[in-house]
Amino acid sequence: MVQVLNPGKYTIIVRGKNNTTGIAVVEAYDLDPAGLSQLANISTRGLVQTGDNVLIGGFVVGPANAAPAKVLLRGIGPSLSNFGVPGPLPDPMIELRNSDGTKLASNDDWKSTQQTDIQATGLAPGDDHESAILIPEIAPGSYTVILAGKGNQEGVGLVEVYNIP
Repeated sequence: MVQVLNPGKYTIIVRGKNNTTGIAVVEAYDLDPAGLSQLANISTRGLVQTGDNVLIGGFVVGPANAAPAKVLLRGIGPSLSNFGVPGPLPDPMIELRNSDGTKLASNDDWKSTQQTDIQATGLAPGDDHESAILIPEIAPGSYTVILAGKGNQEGVGLVEVYNIP
């Protein structure tokens, strides 16, 4: 689907035909390289299981010649119950990996590191068990955020990536 969007909040829902299940990918691209638009946030919600069935979100900082960006990554679980989401992931953990698969950062319980800086963004998670990583300067490139449950817990989780001005 190609769609021109005005500034605002949008949700894309992917469902399996005839209630089938599987892995899906949703991507958003800015097709106007001369445009001044910037993606502020992208997120994905899904069932977090164990092993190869954790929740994975990807994002690209770019173009290649762009200045480093400031991003906040969040792994949300318990606070989803405040929005009527059943079976939230009790204790989410997140990892940031580069395009080579190298782990760059990880977090379990967002207040354990960077609490003051994360609170200053105005985007601190709503539950102490949720995860967050603030990267003040991330180079252009492709990245992956992995959301898993502490101690192989399972449940519904949300991976979020915020572009911080």
